[in-house]
Amino acid sequence: MTLDALAPMPGVPQAFEAQEDAAEFRRPAHRPGVELYRAAIVRHAFEPHAHDGFGVGAIEAGAERFRYRGSELLAPADSLVLMNPGEVHTGRAETEAGWRYRMAYVDDELVEALTGERWSFAAAVAPDAPRARRVGRLLAALWRAADEPLAFDGLLADLLAELRPHARADRAAAREAAPRFAAVLDYMHDRLAERLTLEELAAVAGLSPFHFLRRFREAQGATPQQVLMSLRLLAAQRQLAAGVAPAEVAAATGLADQAHLTRAFAARYGVTPARYQRQVGAR
Repeated sequence: MTLDALAPMPGVPQAFEAQEDAAEFRRPAHRPGVELYRAAIVRHAFEPHAHDGFGVGAIEAGAERFRYRGSELLAPADSLVLMNPGEVHTGRAETEAGWRYRMAYVDDELVEALTGERWSFAAAVAPDAPRARRVGRLLAALWRAADEPLAFDGLLADLLAELRPHARADRAAAREAAPRFAAVLDYMHDRLAERLTLEELAAVAGLSPFHFLRRFREAQGATPQQVLMSLRLLAAQRQLAAGVAPAEVAAATGLADQAHLTRAFAARYGVTPARYQRQVGAR
């Protein structure tokens, strides 16, 4: 993929202020739990957001800086990006020329079904140039094979096999990697359309409000409001993929209106809700 190959996509100004920036999703119709993504970003800075499932990919050119689990990380060209499910992160260019990358988002249940193991990644960036180039080629092949079920599934298995050396497959380790504030995250998830307070969330965690705020930021690498918005946008992404009208999605996920949904979705995923629905073939 080259920047020139992505730039002509219609409607890019709706998602990005800079014409240099472009992003695109693709979802294979036959295999739920997999979403492919490719992007070339120069100016855009992604706000805190998360993805369902593991986010695995390769930086093809340039360098990305992002915040993950409370740390600032740098992913240069020919490095792997390996994110655990639901982890809040950001993203921006580290160089003037931006960065170009490919990702696959794969549900953890599907990873377990394909590998027979429960995975987690200890490091979000792996400087493994030969493997990163192979992963990039596999992701490009998956993109082309999205309409060929048998070929796609074989390539997906190859991708996970390629990433296996960087995964922790110990079941105990996978359980330890679960979010420390799971009850709070569940509470947020069940009340996406409500206006929540710090005191309310702190009570769920059994902490005083400001103690909760400090510990939550340490554990999640983001404020409760940022995580709540991430959960809202994750829910919006699922509903949009299912063909729900954007106005209905906005109301169901606690966003002010469709315009708010459009701004928030584009800030986190690089495309507008309407473009995302076209790209993934939502009905």
